[in-house]
Amino acid sequence: MKIKYAEMTNHLGSSAVRDILKITQGSDIISLAGGLPAEELFPVEAVREAYNRALAADGSALQYGLTEGYLPLREQIAARLTVQGLPVSAAEMLLTTGSQQAIDLLCKVLLDPGDAVLVEAPTYLAALQVLGTYRADIHVVASDEQGMLPEQLEEQLRLRRPKLLYAVPTFNNPSGATWSRERREQVVELCRKHGVLILEDNPYGEIAFDESPGAYPPTLAAIDRSLGGEPSVAYTGTFSKIVAPALRTGWIAGPRELIGMVAKAKQAADLHSSAIDQRALHELLQRFDLESHIRLISREYQSRMKLLSAELTSRNWEGTHFLEPRGGMFLWLSLAGHINTAELLPLAVRQGVAFVPGEVFYSARPQKNAMRLNFTHTRPELLPLAVQRLEAALTMYAERLPAL
Repeated sequence: MKIKYAEMTNHLGSSAVRDILKITQGSDIISLAGGLPAEELFPVEAVREAYNRALAADGSALQYGLTEGYLPLREQIAARLTVQGLPVSAAEMLLTTGSQQAIDLLCKVLLDPGDAVLVEAPTYLAALQVLGTYRADIHVVASDEQGMLPEQLEEQLRLRRPKLLYAVPTFNNPSGATWSRERREQVVELCRKHGVLILEDNPYGEIAFDESPGAYPPTLAAIDRSLGGEPSVAYTGTFSKIVAPALRTGWIAGPRELIGMVAKAKQAADLHSSAIDQRALHELLQRFDLESHIRLISREYQSRMKLLSAELTSRNWEGTHFLEPRGGMFLWLSLAGHINTAELLPLAVRQGVAFVPGEVFYSARPQKNAMRLNFTHTRPELLPLAVQRLEAALTMYAERLPAL
C-alpha cells in the first residue's frame, strides 16, 4: 500500500545533529557535535533519592496530571524566575516535554502557512525545523556580536509584518554570542511598537562563566515585564542543561491568554508531560542545592571551553576566527573562506572527530566555512586529541581540494 502523506511532511527535515549522533554513537569518535552536557556531572544520587521520595509519597505520582503541569513545581520555577528578575506566576506558565516542545506548541497555535517570522543568523537548528514544518516565511535580521541591528529589525518589522520573532540572546546556539543590554531593550521596544510577539529561548542562560553580580544583561522577558502592560515576550527554559536531559522537563511562560491556548494544543498532543518526572523534580528542588550545582558545572564547562580555545589558538590555522563564549555550551569556529565544513565533516569522522557544519543553522545564505563545536560533553583530556584529529582532517581536505 502506498501511503499518502500530508503536504506538511514535505517540510519535515532531518536534524543534522541527530544524524551525526547516530554516526558517533558507540564508536571511538570524539564528538564535539551534540549539545550534550557532561553525564559525569549529573547529580545521580540526588535524582535517585528524589524519585524515591516522589514514589514513596502516594500513588498519585503515577497518575494522570494537569496539562499545565504539577502546580508545586510550577510555583518553584516561578519563584526561581522571579529571583532572576522575571516576575511570573504559576498561572502564567506551562510545563512541557523539554523546551523544544514549547517552541513547537507556540508555533502550532500562532502560525499559519506563509506567516512571516524573524530570526537571527545563525540560529538554533531545531527551531528552524519547527518553523519549516509550519511553513513559516522565515526572514533573517542582520546581527553583529551585540545582537540584532535595530535599523535592520525595524525595516523587517515594517516590510514583513511578522507574527513572531524568535531569538536565543544569551549564549546563543550555535554562535555562543550574548546580546548587549542596549540591543535587548531596543528589540523589545521595537517589537512592542509593532505588536510582534517575541519567543525568547533560554536553555543555556544559567550556565554563566562570570559569577560577579550584574555581569550579564537581563532577559528580554524581564525587560518586557519592567515596561508594564500586557507581556509581549514568551519565555522558554529547561532543566535539561542544569539537571539532566532525560527528565525532559521544560517550560514556557508568557501572557495568560497565550499560555491557555498553548495548553489546549498540548492537550491534543500528549495530555501532559511526565507526571513522575515533575514530582521528582519538585522533590529535588526542595532538598538539593541546585544553585551550587549550577556553579559547579559552569566552572567545569568554562575550564573545558578555555582548553578547547587554547588548543585552537595554538594551531594558528589560516583564516581561523572565533570568540570565546561567556557561557553556555558552544564555540562557533570560522575557517578560511574556501573551506566547506559540510565537505570537511566526512574526513573529520574518518579521523575520529565530529562537529556540526555551520550551514545547517541558516534558513538562507549559509556560512559554509563555519562549524559548531560543543565543549561540555567531551572529557578535558580528550579535547587536545579532538583538535589534533580536526587538524588531520583539514590536511586531508587541503590535499583533496582540487578533486572536491
